[in-house]
Amino acid sequence: MVFRMLKSLSPKKPPTCSVVIAAAGSSLRCKGEDKLFYSINDRPVLAHTIEVFEHCVFIDEIVIVTQEKNLEKIAEMCREYRYKKVSRIMVGGATRAQSVFNGVFAVSKKAKLIAIHDGARACIDTDTIERTLAAAARYNAAAPAVEVVSTLKRLTGKVITETVDRNKLVEIQTPQIFRAEIIKAALTNAMKKSIEITDDCMAAEIIGVPVHTVLGSRKNIKITEIDDLQIATSILSQGVEA
Repeated sequence: MVFRMLKSLSPKKPPTCSVVIAAAGSSLRCKGEDKLFYSINDRPVLAHTIEVFEHCVFIDEIVIVTQEKNLEKIAEMCREYRYKKVSRIMVGGATRAQSVFNGVFAVSKKAKLIAIHDGARACIDTDTIERTLAAAARYNAAAPAVEVVSTLKRLTGKVITETVDRNKLVEIQTPQIFRAEIIKAALTNAMKKSIEITDDCMAAEIIGVPVHTVLGSRKNIKITEIDDLQIATSILSQGVEA
């Protein structure tokens, strides 16, 4: 799989981009421990996530969508670390899609691009953000991706029925970035039709918008299981690089 490598955006003419950080998950697979507040290097996971976007020159605004019980905790975190780009911390919905929908319609009307990022992807790096932004600015919708390296099988019950061609597959990451009007229309369509979407690219695909991929990073893991916290700790302790 060959990814199109795009030049970094010019800091002289950055696009107006808001990011919605989805942080309303229940952390069920972390055995009840809220992964977003797990401390790594004396900072919560979510703080590491916010930090990268806070210091990215191409991000103008950060909107955080979370559970109601965490509103004040996150607000205090933002005050403690003096995050200036966080414009709003708001309650999400019953599903990730509903939470993102709420966040997308809460960003500044000046935003030309809207990025959507998992709060649990604390190991995101600036280069990946910039590559995805450059592609979204050019193609209207973009997402970072990495090649699938494992052999994949299709099952019927527990019996293997087919080996899937992994050369035609990628693993999609976040941030997924779109022209503002496109992602708003895509999520509105999904909500109105009660379509269960597994990511925001899927919402765009459904309305016929092609999503371009750029090279992601294998360090950009999504913290889901308890073991992922240890992997993220190792990555963040060494310093995140593209």
